[in-house]
Amino acid sequence: MITVKTKVYFNRAAHGRKTIDTQPAARTAVDPGRVPRISRLMALAIHFDEMIRAGKVANISEIARLTHVTQPRITQLMNLCHLAPDIQEEILFLPLVMRGRDPIHEHMLRAATSMADWTHQRRRWSELRSRVSAVQP
Repeated sequence: MITVKTKVYFNRAAHGRKTIDTQPAARTAVDPGRVPRISRLMALAIHFDEMIRAGKVANISEIARLTHVTQPRITQLMNLCHLAPDIQEEILFLPLVMRGRDPIHEHMLRAATSMADWTHQRRRWSELRSRVSAVQP
């Protein structure tokens, strides 16, 4: 009788399937930190706006019903789409939060979203960024 000894590794393949291999799976390096909540909310607002424009949902009330969130909260979220495009882009690409609380919250942007003039929005955004950067270490 012959006995073979080898290490066996159970790796994950596509769709969570397990595979048996003789080499351990290569680990991918994950960036430390997390995406700020306001960046995720901005992306969600853009996604909901595209759904309405494409006719996948009728209106904000239907989105609220489907997501089990109140209609006023969805309206607050969708108001982020009223920001100037350059501000939206900056929000989407804010740096990762390494620890602690997010420096910018949706509530801080509500006054800017109610302004129709993008120049005033940009001024408010730069004031907000300077206040946040002065507080952060």
